[in-house]
Amino acid sequence: MTAGQGTPGKSRTCPHCRATILESASRCPVCHHHLRFDPRLAQRKQASFSALRVDGIIRHPAAGEPWEYSVLVTVHNDKGEEIARQVVGVGALHSREERTVRVNVEVFRPTRGSGKAG
Repeated sequence: MTAGQGTPGKSRTCPHCRATILESASRCPVCHHHLRFDPRLAQRKQASFSALRVDGIIRHPAAGEPWEYSVLVTVHNDKGEEIARQVVGVGALHSREERTVRVNVEVFRPTRGSGKAG
């Protein structure tokens, strides 16, 4: 493991927005603030690929009472056990309003040479 890389999957709190992020992140994916500059991490922490992307639209019909909504994200391990549950947004939809919800799961692969002392 490269110096400063930390344990894969370990999290920390962004000092700017207080979101839980990967310890290895050089930029917060939530508030986009730069956390530190490390050329090795900057290269490594570009998303290698998006493993999942889901888009959905909630539309309120032309008439009727407002709808309340809650966007909930859950993560389960390979045994089906819930390991994370987070409400990421709440609100209300009034007549003819809509909301688009997008969920992305980005995967980060180590760069070539990781796992060797640097």
